[in-house]
Amino acid sequence: MINYEKICKNIEETKDLAYRFAKLIEKNGCFINLYGEIGAGKTAFVKLVAEAIGVTEKVTSPSFVILNEYHSANIPIYHFDLYRLENEGVKTITDELREYSEGRQITFVEWAEFSQNEIPFNHIKINVTYDDNDFRKYSFLPVGETCTEIVKGLMQ
Repeated sequence: MINYEKICKNIEETKDLAYRFAKLIEKNGCFINLYGEIGAGKTAFVKLVAEAIGVTEKVTSPSFVILNEYHSANIPIYHFDLYRLENEGVKTITDELREYSEGRQITFVEWAEFSQNEIPFNHIKINVTYDDNDFRKYSFLPVGETCTEIVKGLMQ
């Protein structure tokens, strides 16, 4: 299985990675699961991808509202946060998450570990970690052929 890892030493390197990723997903869309501790940089990465795609609205964490939608670019972006949902809450939006995986759109799901593995369809898992130097490590793991091609594009 393919896996791409990139260590970003500063915000400019993170921005470069996010912009490259945005170019790869902008045409057809993608479903992305984000993993990482609080403060790792999940929302910051989403903000940079949205900026690269041309979103003009202010991109914020959906921690308290569960879902933020952005429609100002050429492709809609949906940004979920599952952190505050209990097990039963996640079960109520599982079908909705599947719907957001279909069609031409970009869907980000923060705290995807709370999805109880209910996301078997094509997607990219991005794990964000940080170290003592405040460097960020982004690991991209694709699930499905289309997503594998996207991750391969990052490797070039």
